Amino acid sequence: MRSALGAFAAAIQFLTRMPVPGRLSGAIALRQAAPYFPLVGALLGAAAGGIDIALRSHLTPEAAAAAAVLFLVLATGALHEDGLADCADGFGGGGQSRERILVIMRDSRIGSFGAIAIAMSLLLRIVSIAALPARHTLADIVCAETLGRWSVLPLGFLLPAARRDRTASGQGAVLARQLSPFALILGTLIALAVTAGLLRTASWQPWAVGLVMTASSGVYFHRRIGGVTGDGFGAALQLVTVAIYVWAAWR
Repeated sequence: MRSALGAFAAAIQFLTRMPVPGRLSGAIALRQAAPYFPLVGALLGAAAGGIDIALRSHLTPEAAAAAAVLFLVLATGALHEDGLADCADGFGGGGQSRERILVIMRDSRIGSFGAIAIAMSLLLRIVSIAALPARHTLADIVCAETLGRWSVLPLGFLLPAARRDRTASGQGAVLARQLSPFALILGTLIALAVTAGLLRTASWQPWAVGLVMTASSGVYFHRRIGGVTGDGFGAALQLVTVAIYVWAAWR
């Protein structure tokens, strides 16, 4: 029990800016924390959903949704938005060769494609959450945030690190093809429990969206750069989350 709580605390530390007692760092701590990523997503989604619901009676749905999304961005330190922007610049900003794409992705500056990707991510999340019926808001937000973070697990289990030289020292290299089957199974069971508990028999629908987006991201990363990076994990997480929000608003 104590080791599980420690791993969960490490997951909170790695994925958010929330204060966690102790100093939990290193490759082993990150791999042990990975199965609890979906649970961290569920807690973030519950907080964001609560903010949206609380504000809807005082503000327009769009303003309430914007506050919920702002909370998610601040709580995570815009970590995943940064990964999305770096991938958008790398893949869309003129990078043709694998080496050139990786160089662009490592550049801390945000280009046009990165800025557009962040803007579209924020816009789609806000308008989709604003369009959700009040009775579905909490469940849909929690499911989207849970499955977004679950996407890291199959990608980390199946894909190698795109950077295979001595520069491969980031979180992407730590997780890429380093996750055990137990970590993937445990994280998947947690995500299944959260989504099934909220949506019951309808939970297969966000799972279908999440699986398609995760698989598509993984295939694309493998074909273009031969694996995955930390930015790739963040981008896939964002794509899965946004896709589920759009599905929820559309249904």
